[in-house]
Amino acid sequence: MKKLINIFFLVSFCIPVLSQEKSLDYYINAGLQNNPLFKDYSNQKLSNLIDSLKILAGYKPQVNGVSTNSYAPSYKNWGYDNAITNGANFAQQVVATQRLVSKENLSNQHEAIRLLNQSIDISGKVTEQDLKKSITAQFISAFGFGQQYQFNKDVLDLLKKEELILKRMTESGIYRQTDYLSFLVTIQQQELLISQYNLQFQNEIAALNYLCGLRDTSSVQLKKPDLQIAALPEAESSIFYQQFVVDSLKFKNNIAQIEFNYKPKVNVYADGGYLTSFAEQYYKNFGVSAGVTLTVPIYDGKQKKMQVDKIAISEQTRQGYRDFFKKQYEQNIAQLFQQLHSTQKLIDEANNQIKYTEILIEANRKLLEAGDVRMPDYILAIGNYLTAKNIITQNNINKLQIINQINYWNRK
Repeated sequence: MKKLINIFFLVSFCIPVLSQEKSLDYYINAGLQNNPLFKDYSNQKLSNLIDSLKILAGYKPQVNGVSTNSYAPSYKNWGYDNAITNGANFAQQVVATQRLVSKENLSNQHEAIRLLNQSIDISGKVTEQDLKKSITAQFISAFGFGQQYQFNKDVLDLLKKEELILKRMTESGIYRQTDYLSFLVTIQQQELLISQYNLQFQNEIAALNYLCGLRDTSSVQLKKPDLQIAALPEAESSIFYQQFVVDSLKFKNNIAQIEFNYKPKVNVYADGGYLTSFAEQYYKNFGVSAGVTLTVPIYDGKQKKMQVDKIAISEQTRQGYRDFFKKQYEQNIAQLFQQLHSTQKLIDEANNQIKYTEILIEANRKLLEAGDVRMPDYILAIGNYLTAKNIITQNNINKLQIINQINYWNRK
């Protein structure tokens, strides 16, 4: 049994550790789950629910126990006038008050809470779009460096195979020693380039994990993102436009509330308990009372008009931002599609060029094996191939980044 266990562990350690392949969806889901902003938005809505309940509670009967006790002594006609103070007052009462409010006023206050929650929902959706865009952009960047690393590593493997042939032919006197050394320099440059791409890839992965709130230092491979251009809504239908609509409704709600605040207010009250001045028969001073108070606004120095004017100024500002957004939206979309078209055109041209470069390299490889190639020409062909291939890779990454920017605006 011990031998079997030892063999098992030996085999386990001999098996190479494979990198995990992770997709864009994995990082987006992790980022959305770990970001505390979304929990903050949820808590804000819960807090607003409490505010809504407080509004209802404020218009229910308010009952308080009130204790008022005073003593105003006088001596030989010196002291407070007893006609006013009664000498002493002792009051122990339970007082109930009730504010009367119209259904329209109460509904308008609840509408303000609803609009606030709607604004939070919009902020949450916009934040989600921002986070998805940032994670996708970082994922694409990391994927690009991974592609560059893998491609250049494959080229290095081919160059090392060619190096063995060249070394053997140099030892046979077919090629000069300087040709062989020049080829070795090309290989060393390629190794240095691979190390650089690997370091950049690891840095990009670390930044991606940081953005998503992940504590992960394991080796990973990134799955190619399948990004397709999504159908874009009209500017007025996008989630980014909805905040302007909600702000307009908030202003109307505020004006309505100002109107309600300047309407007459009625409060009813009732109390019961013990109220006496100890003048006579104080033991009979238990009783109750009820009443109504009416408050009618008459003049406040035109403060109502000032409040309405402030809201009107805010509405003008809102309209300015709204119109600017609509122009920016259309212009930005048009520019992104123009960049996408230009990038795709450049990719097609580079693909056409690399076909000839690949043919040239293959021809030089056969000449190398035959001992007829000029080493400077072969090295130049390799350099041109690497340049063209890197251009294609970089523009493919640029294409994905542009699609990511376009899809950012697709949220309704």
